[in-house]
Amino acid sequence: MKTKTINILMLIFGALMSATGQFLFKYAFSFSSYTLYLYLLVGVFFYILSTGIYFYVLSRTHLTWAYSIGGLSYVFAFIFANFIEQIPILRWIGLAIITVGVFLIGMS
Repeated sequence: MKTKTINILMLIFGALMSATGQFLFKYAFSFSSYTLYLYLLVGVFFYILSTGIYFYVLSRTHLTWAYSIGGLSYVFAFIFANFIEQIPILRWIGLAIITVGVFLIGMS
């Protein structure tokens, strides 16, 4: 497998972990005490994992490319947020534009 493909897969996984952490932070506040802390702790774990992956890839590629692919965390966060809140159509249109941009940058 080519290095660029591995970097893309790692960045996608990192973006998924980042969005999962964000979702767990938001979701945690719908609970009380113990459950709240459990979700926050798991969210922090996913965030740390995401950051570690990002640092690894960043040490092997260009910042502008790696950071842009990280924009997929917006896509994943939108998908997760759709389960707990209603998202207006204009935001979905913006998400489509971001997705196209991430795809174009990823191709370069």
